[in-house]
Amino acid sequence: MIKSNEQLDAKGLTCPMPIVKTKQAMAKLEEGQVLEVQATDKGSTTDIAAWSRSVGHHYLGTVEMDNVLYHYIRKGTNEPEVEKPFERTISINEIESRDGLILDVREAAEYAFGHIEGAKSIPLGELEARLDELDRDQEIYVVCRTGRRSDLAAQLLAKNGFSNVYNVLPGMSEWSGKLIKQI
Repeated sequence: MIKSNEQLDAKGLTCPMPIVKTKQAMAKLEEGQVLEVQATDKGSTTDIAAWSRSVGHHYLGTVEMDNVLYHYIRKGTNEPEVEKPFERTISINEIESRDGLILDVREAAEYAFGHIEGAKSIPLGELEARLDELDRDQEIYVVCRTGRRSDLAAQLLAKNGFSNVYNVLPGMSEWSGKLIKQI
């Protein structure tokens, strides 16, 4: 294994809890120290990498052993972490009445087990490489399970010239409409 200053056991937790626990653990570290996060949620790889970059930490990488993901993050500057949420949001209940693309950034398995009819699936980890599949002028409603990954995705889209982007809150965990399943 890779040497780390602290270890965090996030096995069995799903989004957003690995990020919540990682944030708490990082606050206790000194600048330059490394945190090892042990997780079983496959989406945690993308989530932790994106979160680390958004707050100024250095995502070093992930090693998988025996179905456990070992994520390594080096703490950045000791300046207070400021997470600025994406400013344009829309309620999960409002998106059915709007005209635009629903972009589901959850992992493929999450999407397969239930998504909003007509939603386009591009997992957060693939989004940057697949930006050319999206219309920069179309209204895009970015959804995930809780609103955390979709917040990161909305920020990524806006930084890449997408002008009509909304983060859907609170996410699929509160969706009460019909679900399309691909299983």
